[in-house]
Amino acid sequence: MTMRILAVALSALVAAALVPDPATAADATKKRVPYYASISASRARMRTGPARTYPASWLYQRQDLPIKVVAIFKEWRKVADPDGTEGWMQANLLSGTRTAIVHGSGPVELREKPDAGSRLLWRAAPGVVGRLSQCGNGWCRMDVKGQAGFVAVGGLWGVEAGEVLP
Repeated sequence: MTMRILAVALSALVAAALVPDPATAADATKKRVPYYASISASRARMRTGPARTYPASWLYQRQDLPIKVVAIFKEWRKVADPDGTEGWMQANLLSGTRTAIVHGSGPVELREKPDAGSRLLWRAAPGVVGRLSQCGNGWCRMDVKGQAGFVAVGGLWGVEAGEVLP
């Protein structure tokens, strides 16, 4: 009988150790602000506060537009857009997909390799949005609807100069 009680107690202890603490699990999914994300919805409202009762200040109709999350309140994210406009969006309108927008007065060059001397593949005008991958050493691979190449991050908004992405 004692052996059975010991086995049940040991099983309960092992099971309890395998169940994650809800507070720890929630902290693991939260990102540290500020961080970049993108708009996942085809229509997304920016509001003046973190609730639907606050008035909408902007209506974004540009899926994949990069945004910077600067604060978190429950299911709401305070974001900044590429022009610096700040407001609140529901988290379900955002995606972790990394994108960037070409900024500045002229086009950026998309190159075959992350090197200014490599072959020029494409040029992207200011305002063009693309998906990012393989960032490092001041370069990111940017895909604009199937047209991809490496871009120097200085011509982009949505990625930091020293950032590394897989």
